Amino acid sequence: MRMTTLTRKVQQVLCVLLPCALQLCCAQTQGVVICTGTHNGLSMTKDSDIQYNLMKKIYSGCNIVMGNIEVNMMEHTRDFSFLQSIKEVTGYILFALNEFSRLPLDNLRVIRGNTLYDDRYALAVMINYKKDGQHGLQELGLTNLTEILEGGVKIIQNKYLSYAPQVNWLDIVKDSSADITIEGNGPEKPCNEACGDVPCWGPGSNSCQTLTKTVCAPQCNGRCFGKNPSECCHIECAGGCKGPLDTDCFACKNFNNSGSCVPQCPQTLIYNKHTFKMERNPNAKYQYGSICVAQCPTNFVVDDSSCVSNCPADKMEVEKNGVKRCEPCRGLCPKVCEGTRSQARQSVDAHNIDSFINCTKIQGSLHFLGIGIEGDEYNKIPALDPEKLKIFSTVQEITDILSIQSWPKNLSDLSVFSNLQTIQGRTLYKGVRSGRGFSFLVMRINSLTSLGLRSLQRINDGGIYITGNKKLCYHNTVNWSRILSTSSRPQRRPKDLIIKDNRPREECGE
Repeated sequence: MRMTTLTRKVQQVLCVLLPCALQLCCAQTQGVVICTGTHNGLSMTKDSDIQYNLMKKIYSGCNIVMGNIEVNMMEHTRDFSFLQSIKEVTGYILFALNEFSRLPLDNLRVIRGNTLYDDRYALAVMINYKKDGQHGLQELGLTNLTEILEGGVKIIQNKYLSYAPQVNWLDIVKDSSADITIEGNGPEKPCNEACGDVPCWGPGSNSCQTLTKTVCAPQCNGRCFGKNPSECCHIECAGGCKGPLDTDCFACKNFNNSGSCVPQCPQTLIYNKHTFKMERNPNAKYQYGSICVAQCPTNFVVDDSSCVSNCPADKMEVEKNGVKRCEPCRGLCPKVCEGTRSQARQSVDAHNIDSFINCTKIQGSLHFLGIGIEGDEYNKIPALDPEKLKIFSTVQEITDILSIQSWPKNLSDLSVFSNLQTIQGRTLYKGVRSGRGFSFLVMRINSLTSLGLRSLQRINDGGIYITGNKKLCYHNTVNWSRILSTSSRPQRRPKDLIIKDNRPREECGE
């Protein structure tokens, strides 16, 4: 008991300390520990110690794996007993190129197959033996596995694996058309006499396969716990059951609501037949994987009645009363896009302009250079279609610089940025003169007669540099000091604002 408590405490600490970016997110819900699997396929780090310790941190004390279990290229000395707590995997299991003798997933009941290896297999066990030696996989310790909801099975080239290939996989795999490939494994060995005519996972008397589908009476619609018509599992069960009720299931086909298997979690809104209205359900729960939870984990967002990792395209994340929710956007949803600050992305051009569709915030800068507007023959980039620049009408914020050093000759203003409100100036352009940097530049654009930046409200850092635009007017009517002074740097020096060599004011007046 003390050991179990310690394991749970360690798991809770890991849930806090280990970052989601490393795919080590986990949560404890209704006493069930949920962890996030991996999606690396056959690739792994060169150091097997690092890989092993990473897996141990992810799966120790874990009951449900949201994602895949991938165990590859492990030596025969490795101890994988920490996998024994796992009862359900939502993705696939990949076990390849290992040398240890037994995969101890003894408590695993269900592989859901929401993601499949090679787009076909929920379970792939391949080439698990040492070429120049006697070490290799002998037992696939899946003694309680009774259902694979999606996908097939691939067990190939496991030199010492004799029992698992004999298992009745048709009883486990739900989809009768799924691919079951079993070849090139060890010689067939007899099961323990206790198994009778039932296949087995290993030589022991406790390794007999539990059949829950192929032995059922015709009246059963799914799984059963006996051969009689009265011994059918509830329709919401997955992997079998110990009785006919929705609380007797080994696992749930859809959702587990406090021990009962249900087709959907209690909805957030319910119909009141007396008032003829939809009302808030005080007993509502959210869908989190295959579990109904009263609250979503902290690293997830509430979307209607589900816990999701990201909001859908037509919704945005909003925090209300400490709860992050997905709510419909009013107009265009916020979208952050990468700017043009990298060497491989020096200017907006015909090749990258479509990446700015529906962007509301540019993370970085927007540079318009001759190689982008006029094209770059050396890099085989054609000239930019001026109509494409209308894409920038959704941009409201640029975090670094807006630099216009080239512009289509048939455009007389910058009105494609008519909704731009803020230039942050977090990095500045310092190529025009020594000293202070600039975050808004318009240089030597002979087609411009006006700027057309009707929504620009503030430039938070950096100066303004508008020079050499021979036809440009109206710039002198803008209160640039107000746009600069509303920022976090209210005291700007005169050299923050350089506007010169544009069309003379008297000519503009005419």
